Amino acid sequence: MYHDCPNTTVFTSNSTYKSNLNTLLSSLSSAATDSINGFANATAGQNPPDKAYGLFLCRGDLDATDCSDCVAAAKQKILETCPNQRVSVIWYAECMLRYSNQFIFSVMEQEPSITFYNTGNVTNSTQFAQLLGGALNDIATRASTGGTEKKVAVAQADFTTLQKLYTLAQCTPDLTASDCDTCLRYGIGKLVQGSQGGRVLAASCNVRYELYPFYNTSALTAPVPPPPTPTPVTEPKGKSKKTTVIIIAITVPVGVGMVLVFLACCFRRKKAAKTYEVIQGDQNGTSEISNAESLQYDLATIQAATDNFSHQNKLGKGGFGEVFQGKLPNGQQIAVKRLSQSSGQGAQEFKNEVVLVAKLQHRNLVRLLGFCLEGEEKLLVYEFVPNKSLDYCLFDPEKSRQLDWSIRYKIICGIARGMLYLHEDSRLRIIHRDLKASNILLDSEMNPKISDFGLARIVGVDQTQANTNKIVGTYGYMSPEYAMHGQFSVKSDVYSFGVLLLELISGKKNSFFFEEDGGEDLASHAWKNWRDGMPLEVLDPAIGDSYSRDEVLRCLHIGLLCVQEDPMDRPSMASTVLMLSSCSVSLAAPQQPAFFLKSRTERTMSYLESDQSTSRSMAMSNNEMSVTELYPR
Repeated sequence: MYHDCPNTTVFTSNSTYKSNLNTLLSSLSSAATDSINGFANATAGQNPPDKAYGLFLCRGDLDATDCSDCVAAAKQKILETCPNQRVSVIWYAECMLRYSNQFIFSVMEQEPSITFYNTGNVTNSTQFAQLLGGALNDIATRASTGGTEKKVAVAQADFTTLQKLYTLAQCTPDLTASDCDTCLRYGIGKLVQGSQGGRVLAASCNVRYELYPFYNTSALTAPVPPPPTPTPVTEPKGKSKKTTVIIIAITVPVGVGMVLVFLACCFRRKKAAKTYEVIQGDQNGTSEISNAESLQYDLATIQAATDNFSHQNKLGKGGFGEVFQGKLPNGQQIAVKRLSQSSGQGAQEFKNEVVLVAKLQHRNLVRLLGFCLEGEEKLLVYEFVPNKSLDYCLFDPEKSRQLDWSIRYKIICGIARGMLYLHEDSRLRIIHRDLKASNILLDSEMNPKISDFGLARIVGVDQTQANTNKIVGTYGYMSPEYAMHGQFSVKSDVYSFGVLLLELISGKKNSFFFEEDGGEDLASHAWKNWRDGMPLEVLDPAIGDSYSRDEVLRCLHIGLLCVQEDPMDRPSMASTVLMLSSCSVSLAAPQQPAFFLKSRTERTMSYLESDQSTSRSMAMSNNEMSVTELYPR
């Protein structure tokens, strides 16, 4: 989620500290496989300043396997992001790893720290603030006194009839109770008030709250308040018979009422069970959906919010159905994706998107607020993003003028960070498979949010590729190995990102030059100008003169690297983010793109100048035209 490399002291690649650091990280990674309480520290080397100190802390609900996976990922990632730093820390959603050339054990450190929060507001902010304050105070107290094995505490509290507040606080177990409490209070003080969720990650502790279960509630059980102790009442003897009659008169109606309530609950549960019939057919998805039950909306609420899906509230129509704008009773604006009964997205794709998006939390991913599965209706409720989709702005001659280079560069970097989260920084490795301009939404500050996970696939953390017999997605954005052989991987998404990056630079659709000049696509156009020493000819004139030449050339270079034919030649999203954020990182020379198509004019000239036979020229023409069938736009 974040890393900190203060760059105060550095080491060389052949130094003693580098050797000690490698030994240290290996020791921590090994310790994580056998860790019972999700925490360990270690040292390597004998004498300062080359002695290395390190520790890791896994979230309290993780078992040894998940903890080990997270620490292993952190071990590899921290050396990539902080390649020559003596002091570094990296945070994932489920673990933290840090090392230093100074003693850090049993030392409370509040900084470095980072704060994240959900942008959505809550209803009845006063009530929520009171509820949140009490819960955070409770978990800070209980976590501080958690002993030496685990200093972690959670709490759950009902906010509304449909929403429950979940909180978690944790310190490294080597802290004293006083130091842990100080660290947590510091973190609580940094949380943003009025948001639906937030977290603070510090060097020695972390604290988080959400309106959904973000930890394994069965592994970390919140304490149940004890029932109140009844106070004995002594009554005068003369009134005992009268009291008995009163008790009977009250108890009988109450008992009957409770029976009726019980029967009503049973009826409602039975009705709810029918709602989940479609999803619970897949055993692997049952537990996932049950974790998302707190996100369920009833159909009547969605119908009221969208004025019964009125045409006036319709935002657009995609491949799987229509999208409507709505407003919940609390005033919150929402976007409702209504899957058509005739669409290709049935129960499986619906489950896929609910399970995926409910688990994903990143500022560059569209946020799922809830879902509805009732009767024939399958609805997904998202945060409302006011500036519509990227293609709506980018490919319109007038609106594209509002996208100056600084905004486009921010969009490029945001999409890259969102894709990096999907590929590496979330615990699941997720391949989107349909990354394109229409699936990038823009919020009020023009921050990009990746949407539409109906075609996404989860693969193993160590899995590099997979195969499918069903090719889904959008031609023009598909990598060649996926479009022709059904092989998809994270590098397939990198190819789509490259096409999208070239579209943002040029302001043209991928198919624009093919439609205009009969054969050339955007990647071919960009490559030709790059090869001929005229890279800025690709730049959208709507950008004007206010742009960074170095940033444009670097983005064009990265885009061409992403659309190369061999997936091994394409950079990972981690490398792409690094290349976008640091001008000191050298870039490999791009090769000819996967689908290199000459324009009609170039083909005609090459035939006139060629001394080859007419039949050979015709064969070349046919071969090139067969490739263009991959772009039926």
